[in-house]
Amino acid sequence: MKENKPKFNEMGNEVVDGFTCKPKNYDASRPIMHYKTLLLLCDDERCQKAGGVTKPQELRDLLKELELNKGKNRIKITRTFCNGACRFRQVAHISQNGITDEIKNNALWLKHTHQFSLERWSEIFQAIAENKELKELLNKDYFIEMKVYTD
Repeated sequence: MKENKPKFNEMGNEVVDGFTCKPKNYDASRPIMHYKTLLLLCDDERCQKAGGVTKPQELRDLLKELELNKGKNRIKITRTFCNGACRFRQVAHISQNGITDEIKNNALWLKHTHQFSLERWSEIFQAIAENKELKELLNKDYFIEMKVYTD
C-alpha cells in the first residue's frame, strides 16, 4: 500500500488531501500571504475554449519557474468565471496591492489573453515585477477601455 506524504502550501501549512493550498488547520488570526499583483483570469466555458484548459494552472507553474510566486514581487493568479466580457475572450484583470511601493499596472483589463504564449506571459510577469508599464510592452489593442459611469 502506497503511503501518501503530506503536502505543504507555500505558507508552510499542511494541506487537505486533493487540494494544493487549503490548509488542514485553519487559523483565522493569521494574515494572508502578501502579493504585489493580483491577476484575475477568466476561465469560464467560452474562455476555456479560447484559451485551452488549465491556463490558470499553467500560469501559476510559470510564476514558480520565474520565482514570482512568493516574496515582495509575488503575483497571485485567481481563476474567475464570467466577467461579462465574453466578446474579448479570456480577459484578465490586473490589480496591484495598494501597500506596494509603485503602482503602475493597477485596474488594467486585458483582452484576448488566450493568444499570449508562455513567453509573452513571462514578459508580462517580469514587467510587473520590475514596475514597468504594460502599456509600453503590449499593443494597445490588448487593453479594454473601461467606461466611466456618470449620472
